[in-house]
Amino acid sequence: MKITPTPVTAALAGAFAGVVMPLLWPRLGDDTLDWILAFLLVIALPAHALVVGFHAPRESAARGALDTALLKRVAAWLLAALATAASMKVLPP
Repeated sequence: MKITPTPVTAALAGAFAGVVMPLLWPRLGDDTLDWILAFLLVIALPAHALVVGFHAPRESAARGALDTALLKRVAAWLLAALATAASMKVLPP
């Protein structure tokens, strides 16, 4: 299955992390392995799959050039995660 990262998929990954991580945070305790697994499964894997992608972009410019599409996806991911986490704090449980 080929997943093409777009700003929408990046925002979905950010919203997922913004909802799930605040719910998991108080339950993780002091075990370092739990923290590592939570960050890998909730933040790193969705971000890599839906923001960065698994394949090198075909439209990549010359080496050293700025990848503006990736920057837009990262910004969408961060904004969605922040907005979702903030709304989770505002809304009653």
